[in-house]
Amino acid sequence: MDVGELLSFKPEQTPKRPSDFERENQDDDDDDHSPEPPVRGQPPKKVSRGEQNPSARGNPLPIPTKEPQITEEERLNILKFVETEEPDGEVLDEGGLKKMLLLFEKRVLKNQEMRIKFPDHAEKFMESEIELNDAIQELHALATVPDLYSLLVDLNGVASLLELLSHQNSDISVAVVDLLQELTDVDILHESLDGAETLIEALRKQQAAGLLVQNLERLDETVKEEADGVHNTLAIFENLIEVKSDIAREVAEQGLMQWILKRLRAKIPFDANKLYCSEILSILVQDTNENRITLGNVDGIDVLLQQLAAYKRHDPSSAEEQEFMENLFNSLCSALMAKENREKFLKGEGLQLMNLMLREKKLSRNGSLKVLDHAMAGPDGRDNCNKFVDILGLRTIFPLFMKTPKRSKKRLLSTDEHEEHIVSIIASMLRNCKGSQRQRLLSKFTENEFEKVERLMELHRKYLDKVEAMDREIDQQMHANEEEEQDDDMLYVKRLSGGLFTLQLVDYVILEICCTDVVKQRVLKILNLHNGSMKMIRNIMREYAGNLGDASDSDWREQEQAHILQLIDRF
Repeated sequence: MDVGELLSFKPEQTPKRPSDFERENQDDDDDDHSPEPPVRGQPPKKVSRGEQNPSARGNPLPIPTKEPQITEEERLNILKFVETEEPDGEVLDEGGLKKMLLLFEKRVLKNQEMRIKFPDHAEKFMESEIELNDAIQELHALATVPDLYSLLVDLNGVASLLELLSHQNSDISVAVVDLLQELTDVDILHESLDGAETLIEALRKQQAAGLLVQNLERLDETVKEEADGVHNTLAIFENLIEVKSDIAREVAEQGLMQWILKRLRAKIPFDANKLYCSEILSILVQDTNENRITLGNVDGIDVLLQQLAAYKRHDPSSAEEQEFMENLFNSLCSALMAKENREKFLKGEGLQLMNLMLREKKLSRNGSLKVLDHAMAGPDGRDNCNKFVDILGLRTIFPLFMKTPKRSKKRLLSTDEHEEHIVSIIASMLRNCKGSQRQRLLSKFTENEFEKVERLMELHRKYLDKVEAMDREIDQQMHANEEEEQDDDMLYVKRLSGGLFTLQLVDYVILEICCTDVVKQRVLKILNLHNGSMKMIRNIMREYAGNLGDASDSDWREQEQAHILQLIDRF
């Protein structure tokens, strides 16, 4: 029944008002009704406000008597009180936590006793299990006071909670995981650095990662609660790594990486947990070289290639699945930064898969370009570079070099990113290929009337303009902030991101292909035509050689610098 029907309801004992009285007092009735809400859609004669409260008919402003006005200051004070004030007894303090933990320990002990006493009669120990679950739920209040984490550790609460991860009832272990996920929430940990440090160290000391992985092994993801438990477990690992990045190596060593790879291989429809697994894997290998090597040792490269093969001819069916695919590509790129994995990638026919993805023109083309760039870069990419030429990869890469695909919702790489990866791949092949493979590569620049040389010089002009614009911008900032000390390394990084890195790669390719006289003559002709200069290219490459950095391999660095300076002198 709506408000209009309520207002139009008339008890039987109330006589209908005469029509002449209605006409005489219609104006007064309208006045009385005007402050009421607009939902009162009935005619004035059905409201009968005057009959119900005759005394109000002489008072034109009844509202203030019903809702006393308060000042703005009083209103703000009330709001502040509601937001900040908490009822007495609900703020957890040391005493409250001690009582809570004591009750928790008692219920753990009682449940253990009942399970030992009646192992085959669930109804006998079920009540103690429910009480234990309630005690775990009550500990969620601790997440609001991270300063008390130290007391939780001192009272052996962390150890008791971790012991319950192996409880016979998976509901109890899932409840503990849910609690740990909330306790390790990054925002909460940042509220108390001391409490966070104490809790994390306690978890590390108790080998929490290994216990969590063991619990993952027994959870059945067809049960929603247990699937949520898997998700929360992965969230715990993410929280810990975000606060302390060196934990990534520990959790991988304690079995998390093997479990993730097993979960990725499982014949289960794509879901949120599979997406989360790909995210955690990407985090594990992003900055930790030991984890990259571990990934290769447990056949992780093959697993990634098998999962990515599904997107060779088909695009992901949803935004979440697209994110999953990108996480796999990122994990593979990170893994290839360890030289031990380059050979595994080669033997697993990763080059053939990436080459097919480039030809198919699906979403996976973006990721395959990045993977090829990582697989062929540096001295460790020599075998991959030669193999790529052997599998006719030049027929795939040079059409992309000649014409950059237009960016759209499906083509996520920007034009600059696409050109950077393509030029980097070509530069790596020129650096690493020898013999017949190098000759096949160089011949590409002479075919079709030097069209690829023309394209290369076009890219040189494009990125030279970008770098000059960036240099002007930096000069203006330095003049505006003359008093501030400028960091040369930061300025160089800014120039690199502003187009210098791609320009260096383009000019490196120019120097390499100019070993052929006919190509060199063509380059000089194009430079003169557009008022360019050889001196500019030489200066860019000298700067590149001077900043060439790979501290982990000083021999390669010295050899590369000598090679570049030799190319400059010959040019």
